[in-house]
Amino acid sequence: MTASSTSEFKPKKSVALSGVIAGNTALCTVGRSGNDLHYRGYDILDIAQQCEFEEVAHLLIHERWPNTTELAAYKKKLKSMRDFPDAVKAILEQLPPCSHPMDVLRTAVSATGCMMPETQDHNPEDARHLADMLLATLPSMLCYWHHFANYRYRINVSTDDDSLGSHFLHLLHGSAPSAEFVRAMHTSLILYAEHEFNASTFTARVIAGTGSDMYSCIAGAIVPYAAPSMAVQMKWHLKFSNATTPPMKQRRTSANVCRTRKSSLASVIPSTPPPIREIR
Repeated sequence: MTASSTSEFKPKKSVALSGVIAGNTALCTVGRSGNDLHYRGYDILDIAQQCEFEEVAHLLIHERWPNTTELAAYKKKLKSMRDFPDAVKAILEQLPPCSHPMDVLRTAVSATGCMMPETQDHNPEDARHLADMLLATLPSMLCYWHHFANYRYRINVSTDDDSLGSHFLHLLHGSAPSAEFVRAMHTSLILYAEHEFNASTFTARVIAGTGSDMYSCIAGAIVPYAAPSMAVQMKWHLKFSNATTPPMKQRRTSANVCRTRKSSLASVIPSTPPPIREIR
């Protein structure tokens, strides 16, 4: 096999809807010239390993690359929105340890939509603000559920970390992450940020076409097989990192029982659960 043949682009196998136009988008293009991926015209190869996720989030949500001042203000805004309603926390506390992280996020989004409904006119500015709010709170929601379901800890979800990635890792492990882990988190979040019309984003587009609110669109797009960076990174870090983990790890054995997702709820939750602890 020659060197030229190994680098030659191989198109994906054709399926029934190949070539059918699903819609138009300015957010992202995938595979237009081969194996490329662009966000609003920016090549993913130019930004994935050197930019912060908040820069890409601002680009996708607010339609432009932020300058230094705009980025600082955006990160400050997201930092101020990391906490979420106690009523949503109470709902997350009812979910068993075997719940798929994506199912947890979907439930959290739906519950938040009831507690903090979108305006009736669905105007773009409010929609962007809502997107920022979910961007800031979803890492907190996932980690809150994880610690309560597995260790009966009610953690404080407000941290002083500079970025969403470092905030997520801090909550997950209970200590500030290394710069290497934060850089890896930025890269992972950027790579998962947008992939044009895959099943999840197309589902969200269909729901939006019915006039439903943004919470419904996002909840509809969240499915277990489309695991985003937070769920992937949670699994990876808990398995391979040397960071400190909660001392009550032995109580996670109940989660092992229902990993096949076939066990009853009674087999997941012990008859005499451990005491709840407030972690501040």
